[in-house]
Amino acid sequence: MRGKKFYSKEQFKSKPGGQYKSKPFTAEKRKTSNQNYSRFKLFIEYEGTRYSGWQKQENAKTIQGSILKAAQEVFGDAFIDIQGSGRTDSGVHAICQVAHFDVKTVLAPEIIRMKLNDMLPHDITILEVEKTSKEFHARHDATSRSYVYQISRRRTAFGKNFVWWIKDDLDFKKMESASKLFLGMNNYSSFSDDDPTEKSTKVLIDDIQIKEDGDLILIRIIGSHFIWKMVRRIVGILAEVGRGRKSDKDILFYLNNKTNEPAKFTAPPSGLFLEKVTYKGESIPEELTSLIKI
Repeated sequence: MRGKKFYSKEQFKSKPGGQYKSKPFTAEKRKTSNQNYSRFKLFIEYEGTRYSGWQKQENAKTIQGSILKAAQEVFGDAFIDIQGSGRTDSGVHAICQVAHFDVKTVLAPEIIRMKLNDMLPHDITILEVEKTSKEFHARHDATSRSYVYQISRRRTAFGKNFVWWIKDDLDFKKMESASKLFLGMNNYSSFSDDDPTEKSTKVLIDDIQIKEDGDLILIRIIGSHFIWKMVRRIVGILAEVGRGRKSDKDILFYLNNKTNEPAKFTAPPSGLFLEKVTYKGESIPEELTSLIKI
């Protein structure tokens, strides 16, 4: 591919005699010249099946890592840093993830979108790019996130990467009633693996909606933020309620006591979608609809 030439950190090595051909452009130097950079907001959709989650990792294929690589190619800048609104687990999808990055460019947002998409694999798409304030932060400025989980009541050949097929009969009414126990502020230490990066396991759940849509059961959870595996364990416990194996009493115990019991019922990542990240003045879509028809 033809494009701007850039140098990685490893390529800035001294010439014989201890001299650089040119001074390396470091991340620290970039910070001091930030006034020359513009901040861009990205709206991203992706199928997470082939990826080890959002967050960049060494020796693993991730969404953030793939977008970062594409941006480095497009802008010729090895020090671009992409910040997402939050992490999604391995195998989890996104209808609209939000991220931002700073770059020195004269390219229009629409041209940036097209160039990034040209460099990205088929299962990651930049939906929109917009120039934003340098004070905007994709994660810190988010006011809420919504996730949708899809449970299928029948086997599906085409939708297996996007649903959790449960063979057992599920009592929808019991699941709907039990879901309301998660509303409000609760401690979700029993619904997450230990994560040293999380300051607190308390999460505010603003709303939970459950809907039948043909052969699908849709579960939408809206909250201030979510911790590792939390949504999938809530869904897993609700499925156990639907099967008749767990009760409201069990849920209340998990919310008020530290236990690893919910981990046994963690729902698979295939059915989970990050639906929307909202910011001040924005709202969640009112109608809950399936993300795939089966």
